[in-house]
Amino acid sequence: MIRITGLKLNINHTNDDLIAKAAKELKISTKEIKSFIIIKKSIDARKGEVKYIYSVDVEVNYKLESELIKKKYLIKNNISLSKRKLYTLPAKGKNKLNYFPVVVGSGPAGLFCAYALALKGYKPVVIERGQCVEERDKSVETFWKTGVLNSESNVQFGEGGAGTFSDGKLNTLVSDKFGRNTFVLEVFNKFGAPDNILYDGKPHIGTDILKDVVKNMREFIIESGGVFRFNTKLTDIIIKDASVCEIELNSKEKMPCDVLITAIGHSARDTFKMMYDKNIIMEPKAFAVGVRIEHPQVMINYNQYGEEYYDKLPAAPYKLAKTVQTGRNVYSFCMCPGGYVVNASSENEMIAVNGMSYSKRDSYNANSAIIVNVTPNDFGNDNPLAGLEFQRRLEKNAYREGNKKVPVQLYGDFKNDKKSKEFGDVLPCIKGDYELSNLRNVLPEYISESLIQGIDNFSNVIKNYNRYDAVMSGVESRTSSPLRIIRDDNLQSNIKGLYPCGEGAGYAGGITSAAMDGLKVAEMIITKYDSFDEN
Repeated sequence: MIRITGLKLNINHTNDDLIAKAAKELKISTKEIKSFIIIKKSIDARKGEVKYIYSVDVEVNYKLESELIKKKYLIKNNISLSKRKLYTLPAKGKNKLNYFPVVVGSGPAGLFCAYALALKGYKPVVIERGQCVEERDKSVETFWKTGVLNSESNVQFGEGGAGTFSDGKLNTLVSDKFGRNTFVLEVFNKFGAPDNILYDGKPHIGTDILKDVVKNMREFIIESGGVFRFNTKLTDIIIKDASVCEIELNSKEKMPCDVLITAIGHSARDTFKMMYDKNIIMEPKAFAVGVRIEHPQVMINYNQYGEEYYDKLPAAPYKLAKTVQTGRNVYSFCMCPGGYVVNASSENEMIAVNGMSYSKRDSYNANSAIIVNVTPNDFGNDNPLAGLEFQRRLEKNAYREGNKKVPVQLYGDFKNDKKSKEFGDVLPCIKGDYELSNLRNVLPEYISESLIQGIDNFSNVIKNYNRYDAVMSGVESRTSSPLRIIRDDNLQSNIKGLYPCGEGAGYAGGITSAAMDGLKVAEMIITKYDSFDEN
């Protein structure tokens, strides 16, 4: 197939217009195009006139493709032979498995690891401390309505992982020379995500659809011989001769195990502590903390698309970053167009927030985390668990400041270090109770000062971004894992048979990269072992 990039069309174009544009680029008739695949679609609003930009793969007959190459049409910068990589799982290894592989955690890393193992006949056992997604959804809604937290099944824990209650964003900066990224998108699409995730420049599913996708993946894994055990927490790893030999579940049940994949997510603090006590080697890692900030979505659309198009296009995202005078990096993270701020707490007497959008992205606010980098030098000591204790301190501050609710504040009041008394024109879109507060009492001063410098600077990019009545909420503390579990070239920890995986282990940063890491770990296990035959 032939890859054509940079095809620009107006916002009211049709599919026929796109085919005609591709044919014109190749100097052939539309009848000579046998098929085409949209590889990428994005919006270009940089020069005032908004356009859609496409990359497509075009199929013509072999003879014509050869002629096009000979005529050197393909030396144009935007035309080349397609190098689309199709993902394949490796052949099975020869080492004997004594038991079915156990995957701990059913977030994107664990789910895709289990899915790949199921495809090759390994019949994985998936251990999940939280509930299945249907029951988890009820627990989360109850928490938002009543404030009563289920510490084992919440926005952080349960089937689908933390990403289930987010925007379902699927963009990643991870290199994809093996085709894993495309495969992840195709699997999501296969199990119920819309077709446009396969080509949108910034694909997202939406938490409402993602719940069904996760459930459908689980059902496929079970049909393939896998097992899911919900409300089941890994409480101990029994090690013999520096290898995994058994695991403990819910502090009472023992299960023999020789291959253990720990895809526990970035918030499983008790499990991190257990693994640290078992002398599994880990190290502290830099991450970022800050707040959520809300603006009217129409304001963001107007800035991104202009007066002519602001009400004609999907809710606009944005991406902002600045190194400020404090020397810190301040940047937007997990931006949710037409979304909601959510109480994402997982421990009692602590408050953490995150952002979420439904598939339609139709709330009246845009929200984004605005966060500041922190390093192990900020944690107080070099213990691998120091970063999670740093997070806990901030979350306890937020719980106290918000009187057990999400603390919120107007940006102008934050800047002036005074408690907010009332909202302006921006009203919060928050899942969970909230209370007007002073977020300066939650964050270290170096974080607060960096946020002020960053947000004021961002108004040079998005007009009025630092408006007085922009609503801030806190604390955004779960941006990524505060530690990394060290693994070798075979993706094992210092304990043989133990495969740390995904965002919690420090090797991913979002749904897609976590899913890709789950695939990498599955590939390594498949390459080494033959599937277990219980007969």
